[in-house]
Amino acid sequence: MAGKDKNMSVFIAYGSNLLSAPVTASQAFASVVKALQERGPVVNRISRLWVSKAWPNPDDPPYVNAVLQIKTDIQPAELMLLLHEMEHESGRVRDGRLNAPRVLDLDLIAYDDVVLDGENGLILPHPRAAERAFVMGPMSDIAPDWLHPILRQTAANLFKSATIGVDAYPL
Repeated sequence: MAGKDKNMSVFIAYGSNLLSAPVTASQAFASVVKALQERGPVVNRISRLWVSKAWPNPDDPPYVNAVLQIKTDIQPAELMLLLHEMEHESGRVRDGRLNAPRVLDLDLIAYDDVVLDGENGLILPHPRAAERAFVMGPMSDIAPDWLHPILRQTAANLFKSATIGVDAYPL
């Protein structure tokens, strides 16, 4: 399991498709980065913002996505709770609908090379991130050589082979 030092390399995906006007995508993202840092994690790298059609319903507003690399000693389950708290504070309502439009979506993509199989409801690395171009594209921006601990493929290769959100492009 993860150690007790700030050397754990963690990747968090950011997504939003219900921004409150007149806040721009970059302003909303910057406020999330600031709020995360205020809670203790050190943000080391930030991808460009990417845009893609909503998935699975392209009639929903388009998504803005990014990936952050942080260093933290917060354990994975506690970090997930922190991310859910941040989503709630931003106005996200979890109503049980999967992939519904949302003001903020924060996903724990990878926590160092930790692999969890659903124990305590947490799966690491994120079980669907590898097939999503809107995650692997931003991940390739900041860590193209990151190696998926199960698939043993790099972020750059996973981006090339992604099958969902292939319309994703950097702003």
